[in-house]
Amino acid sequence: ACATGLRRVAMAEFWWGAPPATGGRASGAFYPACEEKCRPLLPFMLDGIDVAAERRFEPPPFDGDGLDVVYEDERIAVIDKPSGLLSVPGRGQGREDSVLARLRERYASASGPLLVHRLDLDTSGLLVAALDADAHRTLQRCFAEREVDKRYVAIVDGRVGGESGTIELALRLDPYDRPRRIHDPASGRAAVTRWRVLERAGDRTRVELQPLTGRTHQLRVHASHPLGLAAPVVGDRLYGRGGGRLLLHARALSFVHPGSGRRVEFESREPF
Repeated sequence: ACATGLRRVAMAEFWWGAPPATGGRASGAFYPACEEKCRPLLPFMLDGIDVAAERRFEPPPFDGDGLDVVYEDERIAVIDKPSGLLSVPGRGQGREDSVLARLRERYASASGPLLVHRLDLDTSGLLVAALDADAHRTLQRCFAEREVDKRYVAIVDGRVGGESGTIELALRLDPYDRPRRIHDPASGRAAVTRWRVLERAGDRTRVELQPLTGRTHQLRVHASHPLGLAAPVVGDRLYGRGGGRLLLHARALSFVHPGSGRRVEFESREPF
């Protein structure tokens, strides 16, 4: 087109039909060219046409330290993270605000606080932080050995067939389309999710998701992939159609307390 002097009016991808084997695309979804990833690769192709602006980071406003603390003692704190707030500071100017940054304002400790796990920017729900180095090591071991029970609730875009099951789809980063993850049975890392239907309403389904592994974007890919639920989480801008907040919430968290040695359980109802 450039060589023959044609005038460029738009550059985008519109996906129609079944998702690819790797996942990451939804039928009927529109994927515009963007400033963030497309412009550095194809500057001459995008010159003079409109593209999607880089997504602005706008964390929820807050008073004081801006944390919804579900539980705290001298060893741990359990936080109910809102959608739109980073778990840890991100790269780039203006992305310093996060759960961890707010925790450090709240607790003055030489060896903490330290997050034991993370939630995606758009995901809300329960996070546990260690307030000293020993508690952090103990909880990290619990997560690594899968002794922590995590349960999420999501509303997905589609009527899920069946009532419950287990999804096993190995995942890896797609280096050509960061930060998306794709299914790769040969080179991907094992990812396992249990699921069960909670409610069906029209063309949407409320499901409980229990990740048995902790891969990045695991629940979102397992929901959207044709070999998973084949129904992306509502509001998923990476694996679905976007629009509105991501309807994915970390509802329940259970683990052995690093101080008492007793199992503790916490719950946060989804705000949707």
